[in-house]
Amino acid sequence: MITDHNEHLKILQSLRVALVHDWLTGMRGGEKCLEVFCEIFPQADIYTLLHLKGSVSPIIEGHPIQTSWIEHLPWVEQKYRNYLPLFPRAIESFFLKGYDLILSSSHCVAKGIRFDPNTLHISYLHTPMRYVWDMYDIYFGKESDAGWTARAIMPAIRPFLQKWDVRSNDRVHYFLANSEHVHRRIKRIYNRQAEVIPPPVDTQTFEIFPKPHNYYLLVSALAPYKRVDLAVRAFNRMGKPLILVGTGPLAASLKKESGRNISWLGWQSSEELKKLYGECLAFFFQGKKMPG
Repeated sequence: MITDHNEHLKILQSLRVALVHDWLTGMRGGEKCLEVFCEIFPQADIYTLLHLKGSVSPIIEGHPIQTSWIEHLPWVEQKYRNYLPLFPRAIESFFLKGYDLILSSSHCVAKGIRFDPNTLHISYLHTPMRYVWDMYDIYFGKESDAGWTARAIMPAIRPFLQKWDVRSNDRVHYFLANSEHVHRRIKRIYNRQAEVIPPPVDTQTFEIFPKPHNYYLLVSALAPYKRVDLAVRAFNRMGKPLILVGTGPLAASLKKESGRNISWLGWQSSEELKKLYGECLAFFFQGKKMPG
């Protein structure tokens, strides 16, 4: 079996491969998956809407990275999500030629990449475009942190983005879903089947320390759909100590809402995270139930 595995790996690594990812602005769950794809395909080129240099791991940044014209727009480092209506056109500005395999890691528009007819496209989908489907209200509803301009124009733009998202799934030969939940979303929104392959987890990284310290832990990107605001309000009410690790567009507003019992650390190294996970009383994860 090991020999067969090694032979299969050699065949995969002999292919000309392109990895497509929505954007490279930090190491979150999607980027952890991309990092594994980079290890499987060390010869692969990466295509993405924008890349903030130094924001992702050396394994990813060791690959040739091609970016779109989105990277050159004003204030893109902090406000790139504001350009959401332009993302379909930006990803379609790429036309990939001469590749045997395209593997897209997509939660927004990466699966809409264009390519020549001799290429196989497999999309590892984290979700159909979350900003215009099940999480639209979280990003652009009345209680969201979106500016009034975004809330005013998105009702007119949303149908276009939904149509593009459905239409562009025709460019995917095979879907892989990161969970049964996402598999159901793919079936409901695209009417396509997907094989479920859970994201990789390095279980040997973690260690339980003998004496926990007096704090709870939350590690998350500070984006609207993560609903970190629910955790902040809960711990404000309970008064229990919470250490929050993460960065994102909601950092400033959430810090203002936090009581003295909540400590903010920003992103931490893998070694520091290992210690924080091992010594906490419990890891706290919040969320909002979404349609399947």
